[in-house]
Amino acid sequence: MLLFMPALASAQQPVANDTEPWTIVPMPQASLVLARDGSLIGEIGKEIRINVQIGSLPKYLPHAFVAVEDHRFYQHDGVDVVGIAGALKDNIFGERRGASTITQQLVGNMHPTLIDRTDRSLGRKLAEQSAAREMEKHYTKDQILEAYLNQIGFGHGWYGVEMAARHYFGKSAAKLSLAEAASLAAMPKGPALYDPLKYPDRVRQRRNVVLSLMADQDYITRAQATAAQAAPLVTFPNAGYSAYSPWFVDVVRVQATRAGIPVAQGGYRIYTSLDPVLQNAATSALAEETAALESQPDYAHPKYVPGSTPGGSKPGRLTGYLQGMVVALDPTSGDVRALVGGRDYNDSQFDRAVDGMRQPGSSFKPIVYALAIADSISPNTIFQDTALAITLPNGTVYSPENSDGQFLGPLTLREALAKSRNGVSVQLGQRLGIDSIANLARRMGLSSKIAPYPSSAIGASVVQPLDLVAAYTTFANLGTPVEPRFIYRVEDRNRKIVLSREVKALAPALDPRVTYVVRDMMRDVVERGTAASIRRYLPASIPVAGKTGTTNDNSDVWFIGLTPDLVAGVWLGFDKPTSITAGAAGGSLAAPVWGKMLARYYAAKPEILTSRAAEQWIPPIGVIFGDVDRATGELATDQTPADRRYTEYFVEGTEPAPLKADPWKLFGWGPIIF
Repeated sequence: MLLFMPALASAQQPVANDTEPWTIVPMPQASLVLARDGSLIGEIGKEIRINVQIGSLPKYLPHAFVAVEDHRFYQHDGVDVVGIAGALKDNIFGERRGASTITQQLVGNMHPTLIDRTDRSLGRKLAEQSAAREMEKHYTKDQILEAYLNQIGFGHGWYGVEMAARHYFGKSAAKLSLAEAASLAAMPKGPALYDPLKYPDRVRQRRNVVLSLMADQDYITRAQATAAQAAPLVTFPNAGYSAYSPWFVDVVRVQATRAGIPVAQGGYRIYTSLDPVLQNAATSALAEETAALESQPDYAHPKYVPGSTPGGSKPGRLTGYLQGMVVALDPTSGDVRALVGGRDYNDSQFDRAVDGMRQPGSSFKPIVYALAIADSISPNTIFQDTALAITLPNGTVYSPENSDGQFLGPLTLREALAKSRNGVSVQLGQRLGIDSIANLARRMGLSSKIAPYPSSAIGASVVQPLDLVAAYTTFANLGTPVEPRFIYRVEDRNRKIVLSREVKALAPALDPRVTYVVRDMMRDVVERGTAASIRRYLPASIPVAGKTGTTNDNSDVWFIGLTPDLVAGVWLGFDKPTSITAGAAGGSLAAPVWGKMLARYYAAKPEILTSRAAEQWIPPIGVIFGDVDRATGELATDQTPADRRYTEYFVEGTEPAPLKADPWKLFGWGPIIF
């Protein structure tokens, strides 16, 4: 993986008033956003540029530009009189071409308000020539050529050979091959016309012309030119970034700016928590699963078309097609390892993970169940999954239903969570109090208001997706949530640390014993409940706990889950809430995105998979366990069928009487020897 370590810029200090068109002035540079492994994931700034010294470049790189742009560069005084004469002659015979030198181009591009290169008048040309001659009096050829190489645009908002090399070829300009250097030199004639990403054949043909010119002008041998001309044109995937992370970079920019660091002015390095492997896995899984859903014959909504703006949408606005978001965190630190805020940043820059507010549906239920366990309700307690009629203060009657339209009768609390029975959650909400549930949600890190209605117990109150996923770190950390962290540190251009972010754990929200029991209940959601599809992607050796979520009108589907390494959440839906499809559910739509993402992550990091194969979640002190009959909730007996027998966990003090420790029995075992 490419590590982004640009060379330090040389000092190009103006020697006169910088309003003079002949001066070389410092150009805007970018702030670099780096992943946790040091690779480049984005830049912030008005112009994406990193200056490099000409002495750090292979000689054939500047020579390639000289050969094609201004082959008498080292002979003229800023204006190529011979070239002008040739251009005039060609123009007379109907072949239009320019004769601007590299120095003239630099003057016009560096001072566009003083020398307007779109102005075709004789007055502009004379002013440009005068400024070019004056520039040559004050600067050496190498200084001028260095400024030109750092200033020139290469399309996509990338300026200078360093950024062009990074984005087109995935390496520093200092490491470009002869063929790659010639490819960049082919671009100034028309960056959009000669874009290696879009028109590789066209660029390769012009690259070969550049190589021939270099050989003609004795910058390289004919054999070198021939060998380079035979080389394939291979661009770096993902435009030079280790991971497609624009929404993550936006969050970083906002956070750094709010902390008082003017990163938009450029020159900073921002070290972040993002894991490129996981980010790429999240991006591809979301793209593939949403496309697969849209390809179904009965899908009735507008479909996403890459590279277009369906439904008349514009960048930065909401879209009319199916959207999604993915967030993954390290539960021990809160480090955001992946964040995908939508399907196409070029089409919609709205970040659904950070700026969206959606109903969580049943993915909110673990908070309700956690309060129930904390209130001494044991997971084998029997509840009735039955029709309810709750009269609200305004006189209306609230009657929650289940997604399958059925009521299953008596169920253990564990079974009710695994099968996501709404009536049981509402009963718990009525028994525990929505205010108490809201207080627990707040302690777990949810900042949005939980409305005091029975439906809030099944996720009717809107939440920020990032907040909800972060709240699940409570279950991973046995009671202590952590705040999401995007930035490790920010360094200025002198490598001085100007901002540092430490791990921030919130106050403990739950008893460790409670969170262990609830987490184990959520494992049943994956192993035999609504998220069983997860096991199509991940082996049983990796512990997974989580919860699906689906809103009543099938407009929001979720899966939030955790392994010993990660807490991650997936949401799918429309920006304007609309039913996705009949029968849409978190287990069938969101969970596969989650499972595919984690499978790719672990496949790319087999050392983690190997270490986790033998590791399971260990119950803390104070958790009692015993075999229970899944159907009755009673302790299992010799007559309990094997398929109904399972291990249940209890917070000490809530376990069935036969499991309670009897200290007097110790003396029946004989004397205790110390």
